[in-house]
Amino acid sequence: MPAVNPITSLPHFITKDEHTTLVGSTPNSFNDIPPVIRHKEENVSISLDPPLEGFQNSDSAQGTLYILTSVLVFMGTGGTGFQIEYPAITLHAVSRGESGASIYCQLDESFGTENGTTAADEDAIPDMRELTIVPQNPSSLEEIFEALSQCAALHPDPQDDEDDLDEDAFVDLNGSTFETFNGDENEELSEVGRAALAHLESIIYDPHNLQPELEDETENADAIEDAEEAHKK
Repeated sequence: MPAVNPITSLPHFITKDEHTTLVGSTPNSFNDIPPVIRHKEENVSISLDPPLEGFQNSDSAQGTLYILTSVLVFMGTGGTGFQIEYPAITLHAVSRGESGASIYCQLDESFGTENGTTAADEDAIPDMRELTIVPQNPSSLEEIFEALSQCAALHPDPQDDEDDLDEDAFVDLNGSTFETFNGDENEELSEVGRAALAHLESIIYDPHNLQPELEDETENADAIEDAEEAHKK
């Protein structure tokens, strides 16, 4: 789905007080709790670049901004508006340019497309739309920004989670759950075992320079084997 979705009616939501009461009553399922409104700002004008198809200038001239925990909503006074899911908002900031104070947002138009971007598209310039929110009361900018930040934090970008998984693929030997073989006088590494250990040492990513410890274990095992052979003679 596109980043900006036209609507003609407001999504269902509840206030913070209603949310507190509902949670305190222990509902059958917390998933059924409606979104909560974090901030409502009346007398707001917006602009979209490029413009949204079917959304007229008169629709964006004046309306009300609803910052819900689920989506960002603008509803014009004429009854036409739009909603945006937070992962589609790649950037939001307070702008205090010559044209006046506003909230500036960048929207990822590829959000929600099947399979996302392909490897061939990674170097291409992404489809982007700009949203500018201009409240009649400039002093409300910080409240709008804070509410946007809080709600955006509830909807992290799935791509960020995938990047974290890629980073976790590197082995941290300090926190590893793998058991390390420690030979004693009744245990020794065979020639095959030592070869396997040497191979593992060559392929394991060692970010903390712990490989000498593995080499020490090999030397200890060799020393044990030599001592036992001398004892047998």
